[in-house]
Amino acid sequence: MSEKKQQVSRRQFLNYTLTGVGGFMAAGMLVPMLRMAVDPVLQPSAAGELVNVKIAVDDLTNEPQRVDWKIDQVDAWYESKVDKAAWVYKDDNGDVVALSPICKHLGCFVSWEGSEEFPDQFYCPCHGGRYTKDGVNVPHTPPNAPLDVYETKIKDGMLFLGEAKPQGEA
Repeated sequence: MSEKKQQVSRRQFLNYTLTGVGGFMAAGMLVPMLRMAVDPVLQPSAAGELVNVKIAVDDLTNEPQRVDWKIDQVDAWYESKVDKAAWVYKDDNGDVVALSPICKHLGCFVSWEGSEEFPDQFYCPCHGGRYTKDGVNVPHTPPNAPLDVYETKIKDGMLFLGEAKPQGEA
């Protein structure tokens, strides 16, 4: 066997060097983009956390009452306080029911007994949408789905509300 050294020409040397530098620069540009895409997925989510709405369960009646509270929302690097609301009452079994006030038709705010024509119903003033006390949409009115239901938990006599989900999933 002959031991002949392989000589690298200038052209090959420049080709190898430029390819290596180009690959290094491409990796330098792609790594931040990849991290931006993957990092939010790896962060722990605050979704689903229950929040104390500062109302005692003993203060609830069978008449829906509006409950307002604030949550901390983080959107990328911007943090803000977001207002939330719910219609809360006790049903005939004594269970706590918390309904979202957002109409399923166009997202307007529904109110309890908001119309003199339709007492004991949730009423949406935008297009005349109506819901029964349990949040089910009245047939032949604009909403085509029932109001969302908040996840509820009672701890130390206080009401905690979580995420609003469609009535079929709650």
